[in-house]
Amino acid sequence: MAAPSRSSAWRLWATLVAAALLFLAARAAEESSTAEFDVRPGGEVHSFSRSLGDYTCTFTYSAQGGTNEQWQMNIGVSEDNLLFSCSVWRPQGKSYLFFTQFKAEVKGAKIEHAMAYSQAAVGAQKDIPLKEEELEITETTVSHREGKFRFELSKLLLVARTPRDEL
Repeated sequence: MAAPSRSSAWRLWATLVAAALLFLAARAAEESSTAEFDVRPGGEVHSFSRSLGDYTCTFTYSAQGGTNEQWQMNIGVSEDNLLFSCSVWRPQGKSYLFFTQFKAEVKGAKIEHAMAYSQAAVGAQKDIPLKEEELEITETTVSHREGKFRFELSKLLLVARTPRDEL
């Protein structure tokens, strides 16, 4: 049997991260917040932020083409206060805008896992992850990689570890 390709390993990892995020979201149902916002084309840089306690998620982008699209941001903190999650997505699935740039930034926590998708799962559609080389991930940001990003974004998920106070 052949070893799995890098592409299939990346897709498996993306699926596992998505499953972990769904589990986290379910566990954090009492400690979460969802807000709708418009993603606006026109080439200008726009930002949308949400905070929950000591933690903040900010989505910054620039897009072209089409008209405004309705998007959502969900943030949550796990019951044990060890994980902070931030999801930004277009509930209708695929965005028809061309993103010239994007960045999601967390404050108050350090990113452990992040994933971005060119298409979000809706109905019969499946999540289609961006290629690994399209993203740059640091301790506090997930952003497009200049010259590698293919201008498609429909969903962005991240999980960050919160600081723990030792007794």
